[in-house]
Amino acid sequence: MPYTTYLVEKGASHSFVAEAKPPTVTMPRIKALMTGSLPGFVDVVRNLNSPVLLEDNVLRQAAAAGKRIIFYGDETWVRLFPKHFVEHDGTTSFFVSDYTEVDDNVTRHLETVLKRDDWDVLILHYLGLDHIGHLSGPHSPLVGHKLSEMDSVLMKIHLALLSKERASLLPSLLVLCGDHGMSETGSHGASSMEEVSTPLVLISSAFERSPGNARRPRHVQQTDLAATLAIGLGLPIPQSSVGRLLFQVLEGRPMRDQLRFLHLNAVQLSRLLQENVPLYEKDPGFEQFKISERLHGNWIKLYLEENSSEVLLNLGTKVLRQYLDALQSLSLSLSRQVAHYDTYSMAVGAALVLESLAACLWPWSELDVLIVMGTVGHVLSLGASSFIEEEHQTWYFLVSTLCLALCQDVCRKHFLGCSKEDGAPQGDRREEPGPREADPALRDGAVRCAMLEGTGVCGAASAFEALGSAERQMVLASPWAVLCCCRLLRALNQTGVQGAHRPDLGHWLTSSDHKAALSALTAFSLLAVFLLVHRRCSPMSRVVLALGLLGVYCYRAAIGNVMSPWQRGSKDVSKGIMEARFVYVFVLGILFTGTKDLLRSQVAAAGAKARTVGLWEIHSGLVLLAALLLRPHNLPVLVSSLLVQTLMANFIWKPLSHDTAEVTVMHYWFGQAFFYFQGNSNNIATVDISAGFVGLEQYVEGPAVFLTAFATYVGPVLWASHLVNYLSSEASSLPALRHACFCYALVGSVPVSAYVVLVTSLRYHLFIWSVFSPKLLYEGMRALVTAAVCSFFTAADQATLART
Repeated sequence: MPYTTYLVEKGASHSFVAEAKPPTVTMPRIKALMTGSLPGFVDVVRNLNSPVLLEDNVLRQAAAAGKRIIFYGDETWVRLFPKHFVEHDGTTSFFVSDYTEVDDNVTRHLETVLKRDDWDVLILHYLGLDHIGHLSGPHSPLVGHKLSEMDSVLMKIHLALLSKERASLLPSLLVLCGDHGMSETGSHGASSMEEVSTPLVLISSAFERSPGNARRPRHVQQTDLAATLAIGLGLPIPQSSVGRLLFQVLEGRPMRDQLRFLHLNAVQLSRLLQENVPLYEKDPGFEQFKISERLHGNWIKLYLEENSSEVLLNLGTKVLRQYLDALQSLSLSLSRQVAHYDTYSMAVGAALVLESLAACLWPWSELDVLIVMGTVGHVLSLGASSFIEEEHQTWYFLVSTLCLALCQDVCRKHFLGCSKEDGAPQGDRREEPGPREADPALRDGAVRCAMLEGTGVCGAASAFEALGSAERQMVLASPWAVLCCCRLLRALNQTGVQGAHRPDLGHWLTSSDHKAALSALTAFSLLAVFLLVHRRCSPMSRVVLALGLLGVYCYRAAIGNVMSPWQRGSKDVSKGIMEARFVYVFVLGILFTGTKDLLRSQVAAAGAKARTVGLWEIHSGLVLLAALLLRPHNLPVLVSSLLVQTLMANFIWKPLSHDTAEVTVMHYWFGQAFFYFQGNSNNIATVDISAGFVGLEQYVEGPAVFLTAFATYVGPVLWASHLVNYLSSEASSLPALRHACFCYALVGSVPVSAYVVLVTSLRYHLFIWSVFSPKLLYEGMRALVTAAVCSFFTAADQATLART
């Protein structure tokens, strides 16, 4: 941005690094810029459909003062301030696939509006740079071109303002700022340094300084802009603002004006402190403010007597420093105390969650020690912010420990299990001659089996003994294969806070230098998905699945993620709308076929097979949708998930005769682990919102929210779907699905219930906004996913009841 750099270095500006408080998403940050207050974390949800802003703000004060305001850009502003603009043209902020037209629709107004004199305030909110980050990250070659475009826009605006100044002799102000930053993955929403650091440049001929006097940008708060704009426009500071006047903009003004402006800011902050802090008189900032007022009064008396003495200057400088210290203390105190909590609603919500948990409780004596201790340990870990930030490590540890426990279980049943005769049920044993019954060895074996029957070891050993030699070897090797698979997946995506900056295989694959490797991996992964899924599908669904997976590759090739033989350079790169919609048709076709078979099984005389095929085809449709939405480098996660499901079902759960509760908890654990394997975390910035716009030409809220949620929780959803398929095909008793539903709801409700109570008690914690609140949003969404899974269980159970 050469022109912007020239303005900063010339000295006709003040440059700052403005810190944005989490959540670093658009709507809360616009509120912070215009109100000077700290939005709540629930604004992350409201960001999808912003309500009218009722809080006092700079735009409301400006409109009330007769200022004519024009706006072009992100339609979030129009929803927040629907009656404040005399002219506006909003563009959708959620269609992240578009980074060209969304900015062109703003720039096209500049040529005419800059020549007009019928406005006082012009606000432009460009979205292209943000969309590029969501699509391809901060290191994309598109970023440089977009910054150059923005530099040209700024130059056009600045030159037009200078021309207006020569005619009106009044200085204008050009503010260049960002609402949030961008993480290393191109997203935002959390509290990393890259996400909370935003540029703030104030450009005006009123700040004119000699060339070469450029200063290092000072760090300020994003909320400071509201107070500064209000003072600069001669407006009241918004009532709920916790920001401080940027004193640098007052340099060059007379001492009397400087002290007056600082006093206005201090009075506003002190009133806000009185409204929110019962013991405000003991607050250090309030005490400093009172001292500043007394000194200010003394300075005014001296000023009225003689206004040019050295004593007057020294006292004025002292008052000025006192005001600045008071403003800093007041702003800091308010930032910590001004959060409002609806304690009654929080208590009601916690009670409802606990009631749901109590409804799910039942005797869980069949759960083994590892599952119980793992669940309890995970719940206890939620009380520490570091464990929340690095929760993926908890799940990696739990699934690894589970694999080792399964290895121990397999070895014990292989080397110490009962013989076929000992393990046979009593009704299946043959009558043997008298001498054989008296054999002491057999009597000992019978006693040993009787002792093991209560724990189920003997029955499991009997199932294991019935396997052939090759199958036994697969059973022995499967836990180790699953363990190795999980360990390899950990190297694909670094997540969390401590290790997010470390290099991983995903970054290597997505770099432009390794596009061929990513293309080969994508093709291999899609082929592996077909081989793992197609065997239990109907012939028609196999064809549709194959075409759908081919369409997935065509879509990724169309948008330039992978290579294809029919593309001739970057000119053939498109948005892939047509290819993605073809895949959606195939997904709906498979889901429709599966639903039809599921419904047919309820009325057919022999519908067991149709029901099993129907459930698997629904599972296959979800797999195809996941393949479309996941980024290409994450397709190995999908393949590994399907592979682990196959190994566990065929060589662990069946041969070892695990009961319904154990199988259900294992599905839940692996679903959680695969949630983190695909690069997710409890950081909002890791949500891949670009998945919500696959195949869409414009932003449509319902489909976009559903697709984003599915892409985020694809691991838990696919493992829950597999659980329904496994129990429907293997369980011989009718209550199996019902039992699994209760068990799944229990293990999902325990962490949510505990966490709601925990967050309520820690609402004044230092990391409540940066760590605990984002986790609460994830837990709330996970609760919705759990409810949807349980509904799927209930539907499958009803199908079973109807068939019987």
